[in-house]
Amino acid sequence: MGTVDVNGLTKVYDDGGSNEIVAVEDLNISIEDGEFLVLVGPSGCGKSTTLRCLAGLEMPSSGTIELNGEEVTHKRPKDRGVAMVFQNYALYPHMNVRKNMSFGLKMTTDLSKEERHEKVEWAADILDISELLDKRPKELSGGQQQRVALGRSIVRDPEIFLMDEPLSNLDAKLRTTMRTELQELQQDLGVTTVYVTHDQTEAMTMGDRIAVLDHGELQQIGTPLECYHQPENKFVAGFIGSPSMNFLEVTHRNGRLEGPEFSYELKPEIRDQLRDASNELTLGVRPQDIELADPSVDNAVPASVNVVEPMGEVSIIYIDIGGKTFTAGVSGELIIDNDQELYVHLPPERLHLFDSQTGEAVKNREAIAGSDAIDEYMISST
Repeated sequence: MGTVDVNGLTKVYDDGGSNEIVAVEDLNISIEDGEFLVLVGPSGCGKSTTLRCLAGLEMPSSGTIELNGEEVTHKRPKDRGVAMVFQNYALYPHMNVRKNMSFGLKMTTDLSKEERHEKVEWAADILDISELLDKRPKELSGGQQQRVALGRSIVRDPEIFLMDEPLSNLDAKLRTTMRTELQELQQDLGVTTVYVTHDQTEAMTMGDRIAVLDHGELQQIGTPLECYHQPENKFVAGFIGSPSMNFLEVTHRNGRLEGPEFSYELKPEIRDQLRDASNELTLGVRPQDIELADPSVDNAVPASVNVVEPMGEVSIIYIDIGGKTFTAGVSGELIIDNDQELYVHLPPERLHLFDSQTGEAVKNREAIAGSDAIDEYMISST
């Protein structure tokens, strides 16, 4: 069993002067046994501080942390039943892999040397690093060092894994491979995992749920597709998804969205959704939802192409709409030139609208079937 309950967690740092830095503010999260939760957000959003509080490496300024229903807010790290994997691996250079993996067991348990070796060999077999046990860290590749760091955590048989950007030091191809291996490992072991990353692609592809943080505050927690298709605010909408969502400031007037050199007539059902909303809105549309269109199509919008980035199956084009640069994803089979004039269509069912002042969502895209949503996200992440 490995449940986590974070209640009103706040962490404030003194900057050495008269000011205080609020790293995490009133955070409330419940994590189920065996769940893979990803904390994601930009640098400085409080995700690593939250993880360090869970590990006991930082003491909260207020709030409580419960592991398996027991409050551990002020317990020492070794008494919490958690294991942490750091970004820099933190391997002892003078020890071989076997000793690196068994050192924690030697310091915190009463296991015999033979029992420690059995655990190390078991973990090494799971991670496919048995042939590396007698080598030192300097003889290993980045991916092998990562596996050793994971093995050191696995041998402790923890109830909760805490991982702080463990893949950020790897090259892009190896990072993708290790991402899959980490998911398979977590599923095989069934250990509750809290994983920190600033990479929204990692968050989307790895987590059962993701918690999006900004300036120390929780913006949204939900499944990857919930955060992608039904963002609760403009920040989540812009942070989740690659390329990121396009935004345009508009005014809702007489059933139309009006912007600089931009006018869009809304369907009656969308007008009903906006009945109680502010007239000052932010229009959001994802790049893959922008369609090339014939000028005769309703709500066709004139645009000019600034830059074309061929990606193979998909081409990313940067277009000017009403003086604002939009990103669109189109078929890689189309030949599109820089400075080309064309028309695009923004499907009404795929539009997002946010309150310009608060950033809160007032209209999200219509829900689509689960398998279609997965196919669509995979295309957008290409």
